[in-house]
Amino acid sequence: MLLEIFSDTVCPWCYIGKRRLERALHLRPQPGLVRRWRAFQLNPGLPTSGMDRRQYMIAKFGSLERAQRLYEAVSRVGAQEGIKFDFDRITRTPNTVRSHRLLYAAAEEDKQPELLELIFKSYFTEGRDIGDPDVLTELGGEAGLSDAAIADALVEGGRLDSAMTEDLQSRRIGINGVPFFVFNGRFGLSGAQEPEALLNMIDLAREEDAQKGVA
Repeated sequence: MLLEIFSDTVCPWCYIGKRRLERALHLRPQPGLVRRWRAFQLNPGLPTSGMDRRQYMIAKFGSLERAQRLYEAVSRVGAQEGIKFDFDRITRTPNTVRSHRLLYAAAEEDKQPELLELIFKSYFTEGRDIGDPDVLTELGGEAGLSDAAIADALVEGGRLDSAMTEDLQSRRIGINGVPFFVFNGRFGLSGAQEPEALLNMIDLAREEDAQKGVA
Protein backbone atom coordinates (compact mmCIF):
# COMPACT_ATOMS: atom_id res chain seq x y z
CA MET A 1 0.00 0.00 0.00
CA LEU A 2 1.25 3.47 -0.88
CA LEU A 3 0.88 6.39 1.52
CA GLU A 4 1.82 9.76 0.03
CA ILE A 5 2.29 12.71 2.37
CA PHE A 6 2.28 16.15 0.76
CA SER A 7 4.21 18.51 3.02
CA ASP A 8 6.62 21.42 3.19
CA THR A 9 9.85 21.54 5.13
CA VAL A 10 8.93 24.85 6.82
CA CYS A 11 5.49 23.63 7.90
CA PRO A 12 5.37 22.98 11.68
CA TRP A 13 2.13 21.04 11.36
CA CYS A 14 3.87 18.76 8.85
CA TYR A 15 6.49 17.98 11.51
CA ILE A 16 3.71 17.21 13.98
CA GLY A 17 1.91 15.14 11.34
CA LYS A 18 5.08 13.11 10.72
CA ARG A 19 5.43 12.32 14.42
CA ARG A 20 1.76 11.32 14.68
CA LEU A 21 2.10 9.03 11.69
CA GLU A 22 5.12 7.39 13.28
CA ARG A 23 3.16 6.96 16.50
CA ALA A 24 0.30 5.36 14.56
CA LEU A 25 2.68 2.89 12.89
CA HIS A 26 4.26 2.08 16.24
CA LEU A 27 0.86 1.37 17.74
CA ARG A 28 -0.12 -0.82 14.81
CA PRO A 29 2.69 -1.76 12.38
CA GLN A 30 1.69 -1.91 8.71
CA PRO A 31 3.66 -4.51 6.73
CA GLY A 32 4.00 -3.56 3.10
CA LEU A 33 3.22 0.13 3.66
CA VAL A 34 5.34 2.40 1.48
CA ARG A 35 5.63 6.01 2.65
CA ARG A 36 6.55 8.76 0.21
CA TRP A 37 6.76 12.44 1.10
CA ARG A 38 5.74 14.69 -1.78
CA ALA A 39 6.73 18.30 -2.36
CA PHE A 40 4.40 21.20 -1.57
CA GLN A 41 5.54 24.81 -1.22
CA LEU A 42 3.71 27.04 1.22
CA ASN A 43 5.64 30.06 -0.04
CA PRO A 44 6.42 29.41 -3.72
CA GLY A 45 7.08 33.09 -4.42
CA LEU A 46 9.97 33.51 -1.97
CA PRO A 47 13.34 34.55 -3.40
CA THR A 48 15.87 31.75 -3.76
CA SER A 49 17.84 33.28 -0.87
CA GLY A 50 14.78 33.32 1.39
CA MET A 51 13.43 36.22 3.44
CA ASP A 52 14.12 37.90 6.76
CA ARG A 53 12.01 36.09 9.35
CA ARG A 54 10.52 39.18 11.00
CA GLN A 55 9.49 40.66 7.67
CA TYR A 56 7.99 37.33 6.67
CA MET A 57 5.92 37.02 9.84
CA ILE A 58 4.55 40.54 9.50
CA ALA A 59 3.66 39.96 5.84
CA LYS A 60 2.03 36.59 6.53
CA PHE A 61 0.32 37.16 9.88
CA GLY A 62 -0.12 40.94 10.04
CA SER A 63 2.00 41.45 13.15
CA LEU A 64 4.75 39.84 15.19
CA GLU A 65 2.38 39.59 18.14
CA ARG A 66 -0.19 37.54 16.23
CA ALA A 67 2.54 35.29 14.85
CA GLN A 68 3.87 34.76 18.36
CA ARG A 69 0.46 33.68 19.65
CA LEU A 70 0.04 31.21 16.80
CA TYR A 71 3.51 29.75 17.27
CA GLU A 72 2.94 29.37 21.01
CA ALA A 73 -0.12 27.24 20.25
CA VAL A 74 1.88 25.13 17.78
CA SER A 75 4.65 24.69 20.36
CA ARG A 76 2.20 23.34 22.93
CA VAL A 77 0.90 20.74 20.49
CA GLY A 78 4.41 19.89 19.34
CA ALA A 79 5.58 19.28 22.90
CA GLN A 80 2.95 16.54 23.20
CA GLU A 81 4.66 14.79 20.26
CA GLY A 82 8.17 15.21 21.65
CA ILE A 83 9.05 18.17 19.44
CA LYS A 84 10.84 21.15 20.99
CA PHE A 85 9.98 24.01 18.66
CA ASP A 86 12.23 27.04 19.09
CA PHE A 87 10.81 29.59 16.66
CA ASP A 88 12.87 32.41 18.20
CA ARG A 89 16.06 30.87 16.79
CA ILE A 90 14.81 31.15 13.21
CA THR A 91 16.17 34.31 11.58
CA ARG A 92 15.35 33.52 7.96
CA THR A 93 12.41 31.90 6.19
CA PRO A 94 13.94 29.84 3.38
CA ASN A 95 12.78 29.00 -0.08
CA THR A 96 12.23 25.24 0.18
CA VAL A 97 12.92 24.17 -3.41
CA ARG A 98 16.40 22.84 -2.62
CA SER A 99 15.21 20.84 0.39
CA HIS A 100 12.49 19.25 -1.76
CA ARG A 101 15.06 18.37 -4.42
CA LEU A 102 17.16 16.63 -1.78
CA LEU A 103 14.16 14.78 -0.37
CA TYR A 104 13.30 13.59 -3.87
CA ALA A 105 16.80 12.16 -4.19
CA ALA A 106 16.55 10.66 -0.70
CA ALA A 107 13.44 8.72 -1.71
CA GLU A 108 15.45 6.93 -4.38
CA GLU A 109 17.94 5.79 -1.72
CA ASP A 110 15.24 4.91 0.85
CA LYS A 111 16.41 7.68 3.18
CA GLN A 112 13.45 10.07 3.08
CA PRO A 113 12.18 9.69 6.68
CA GLU A 114 15.70 10.07 8.09
CA LEU A 115 16.48 13.15 6.01
CA LEU A 116 13.12 14.81 6.65
CA GLU A 117 13.53 14.40 10.40
CA LEU A 118 16.97 16.03 10.22
CA ILE A 119 15.65 18.91 8.11
CA PHE A 120 12.71 19.54 10.44
CA LYS A 121 14.93 19.43 13.53
CA SER A 122 17.56 21.70 11.99
CA TYR A 123 15.00 24.33 11.08
CA PHE A 124 12.49 24.23 13.91
CA THR A 125 14.80 23.39 16.82
CA GLU A 126 18.17 24.78 15.78
CA GLY A 127 17.02 27.67 13.57
CA ARG A 128 19.31 26.72 10.67
CA ASP A 129 18.75 27.96 7.12
CA ILE A 130 17.52 24.85 5.29
CA GLY A 131 17.62 26.74 2.01
CA ASP A 132 21.42 26.93 2.25
CA PRO A 133 23.11 24.31 0.03
CA ASP A 134 25.92 23.86 2.57
CA VAL A 135 23.45 23.08 5.34
CA LEU A 136 21.56 20.65 3.11
CA THR A 137 24.79 18.97 2.02
CA GLU A 138 25.63 18.36 5.67
CA LEU A 139 22.16 17.03 6.45
CA GLY A 140 22.19 14.78 3.41
CA GLY A 141 25.46 13.27 4.59
CA GLU A 142 24.07 12.74 8.09
CA ALA A 143 21.07 10.94 6.60
CA GLY A 144 23.37 8.60 4.71
CA LEU A 145 22.80 9.85 1.17
CA SER A 146 25.56 9.25 -1.35
CA ASP A 147 27.76 12.17 -2.33
CA ALA A 148 26.59 11.78 -5.92
CA ALA A 149 22.91 12.00 -4.97
CA ILE A 150 23.49 15.12 -2.86
CA ALA A 151 25.49 16.85 -5.59
CA ASP A 152 22.93 15.96 -8.25
CA ALA A 153 20.06 17.23 -6.13
CA LEU A 154 21.63 20.55 -5.17
CA VAL A 155 23.23 21.61 -8.43
CA GLU A 156 21.24 24.39 -10.07
CA GLY A 157 18.49 22.78 -12.09
CA GLY A 158 19.14 19.37 -10.58
CA ARG A 159 16.02 17.48 -9.56
CA LEU A 160 14.06 20.71 -9.99
CA ASP A 161 11.58 19.40 -12.54
CA SER A 162 10.96 16.13 -10.71
CA ALA A 163 10.50 17.65 -7.27
CA MET A 164 8.38 20.56 -8.41
CA THR A 165 6.17 18.33 -10.53
CA GLU A 166 4.93 16.95 -7.21
CA ASP A 167 4.07 20.47 -6.07
CA LEU A 168 2.12 21.11 -9.28
CA GLN A 169 0.40 17.74 -8.95
CA SER A 170 -0.80 18.59 -5.45
CA ARG A 171 -2.40 21.81 -6.63
CA ARG A 172 -4.06 20.10 -9.61
CA ILE A 173 -5.82 17.65 -7.30
CA GLY A 174 -7.01 20.47 -5.05
CA ILE A 175 -4.56 20.36 -2.15
CA ASN A 176 -4.16 23.84 -0.72
CA GLY A 177 -2.85 23.05 2.75
CA VAL A 178 -0.45 20.55 4.30
CA PRO A 179 0.14 18.00 5.62
CA PHE A 180 -2.18 16.09 3.31
CA PHE A 181 -2.22 12.29 3.32
CA VAL A 182 -3.21 10.28 0.25
CA PHE A 183 -3.83 6.55 0.72
CA ASN A 184 -3.37 4.36 -2.38
CA GLY A 185 -4.02 7.36 -4.59
CA ARG A 186 -7.73 7.34 -3.70
CA PHE A 187 -8.42 8.43 -0.13
CA GLY A 188 -7.32 11.81 1.19
CA LEU A 189 -6.96 13.12 4.73
CA SER A 190 -6.03 16.72 5.50
CA GLY A 191 -4.17 18.00 8.53
CA ALA A 192 -1.90 16.68 11.28
CA GLN A 193 -4.37 14.01 12.27
CA GLU A 194 -4.25 11.87 15.40
CA PRO A 195 -3.02 8.26 15.00
CA GLU A 196 -6.55 6.86 15.22
CA ALA A 197 -7.70 8.83 12.18
CA LEU A 198 -4.65 7.77 10.18
CA LEU A 199 -5.13 4.12 11.07
CA ASN A 200 -8.80 4.29 10.11
CA MET A 201 -7.86 5.52 6.64
CA ILE A 202 -5.21 2.83 6.29
CA ASP A 203 -7.85 0.24 7.17
CA LEU A 204 -10.20 1.70 4.57
CA ALA A 205 -7.53 1.55 1.86
CA ARG A 206 -6.61 -2.01 2.80
CA GLU A 207 -10.27 -3.06 2.71
CA GLU A 208 -10.51 -1.75 -0.84
CA ASP A 209 -7.36 -3.64 -1.77
CA ALA A 210 -8.84 -6.83 -0.30
CA GLN A 211 -12.02 -6.39 -2.30
CA LYS A 212 -9.97 -6.01 -5.49
CA GLY A 213 -7.79 -8.97 -4.58
CA VAL A 214 -4.64 -6.86 -4.22
CA ALA A 215 -2.00 -8.34 -1.92
